[in-house]
Amino acid sequence: MSYLTLSLTLIFVLIPLILSRTLKLGLEKDTLIATIRSIIQLLAVGYVLQYVFEVDNIIFIVLMILLMIGAATQNARKKGATIHGITWKLIVTFVFIEVLTQSILLGFQIVPPTPQYIIPISGMVIGNSMVLGILFLNRFTAEVESRQDETELILTLGGTPKQAIHTQLITSIKASTIPTIESQKTIGLVQLPGMMSGQIIAGADPVQAVQFQLLILFILLTTAVVTSIMLGFLSYPTLFNNRMQFLKLKS
Repeated sequence: MSYLTLSLTLIFVLIPLILSRTLKLGLEKDTLIATIRSIIQLLAVGYVLQYVFEVDNIIFIVLMILLMIGAATQNARKKGATIHGITWKLIVTFVFIEVLTQSILLGFQIVPPTPQYIIPISGMVIGNSMVLGILFLNRFTAEVESRQDETELILTLGGTPKQAIHTQLITSIKASTIPTIESQKTIGLVQLPGMMSGQIIAGADPVQAVQFQLLILFILLTTAVVTSIMLGFLSYPTLFNNRMQFLKLKS
């Protein structure tokens, strides 16, 4: 695809802009910002990855992964700003997910230890973990705030912090993982995943593309569940003090 051809795809940006202006939705500014940022960021990443792939140095691979983790943490922490120490909790979660998935992939030689595989897969893993983290934190803080009286009542009756927060925690974990699980139920029937479609368009064997897509789907399933559980069990203890008293979320 040439840059001239790519510029024609801006028609797909123009359509929502016209609709937003016509219906007075007020989405024009955000749409333009999102479009400009995506163009700049993706082109910049494209050139950086081209260099990293050519150099094939472990240092650059690690730096790229750390950059992804840093950006994901910065974005996700906004949704959990009311939870004490949420920044380091997110970092620990993202690092653990990355180490877990790459250890399995490289340890069992499922994929080659090259930047062409490590970096894209890491991007999908960390990106998905970030989205799941945001979903979990958004639901968890809402559950905690809406059920403060129930939490304090359980503590008053002699319950432990884990018992007092159990319902909110489990509800939030399930709610944040449901979209990933449900989307996998209809994969291939309702939608063709981006990675698979990209490989097919690039000329890859459809069966080979399906195999790689299944790999990613299974990884993302683990990412979804582990992210929500880790964030949940790292976050809930900070809602209580040493005397097992409930601390309201900071504003």
